[in-house]
Amino acid sequence: MSNIPQNLKYTKTHEWVLVNADGTATVGITDYAQDLLGDIVFIQTPDIGNNVKASQDCAVVESVKAASDIYAPIAGTITAGNAALSAEPEIVNKDPFGVGWIFKMSIADKGELDKLLTPKQYADHVASEAH
Repeated sequence: MSNIPQNLKYTKTHEWVLVNADGTATVGITDYAQDLLGDIVFIQTPDIGNNVKASQDCAVVESVKAASDIYAPIAGTITAGNAALSAEPEIVNKDPFGVGWIFKMSIADKGELDKLLTPKQYADHVASEAH
């Protein structure tokens, strides 16, 4: 079973969300997702200032196996992209829940957070996909 931190919320498309103390959100892809992708070779982070809707594609991760869209888990405005990923995209493989974050965003509607998966729900989702 993949590493599933208990302090995060998740999407069925394998993004994670950390609600920061300042009310913003940090977003990345899960350990399960990076494992499925294999060696990551390129990440296109979203443009700062972009307004995104929940489930809207806003970033791209390319690996030796495939290219995958990254979706905004909630609506908001992009406030930062992880600049370190342009030089070292493999950081996501090494530490997807830490320095491998992909973007940060403001939260337009905190109620949308309640629609995301809990760690247990995400673990069940991953288990159902693995069969």
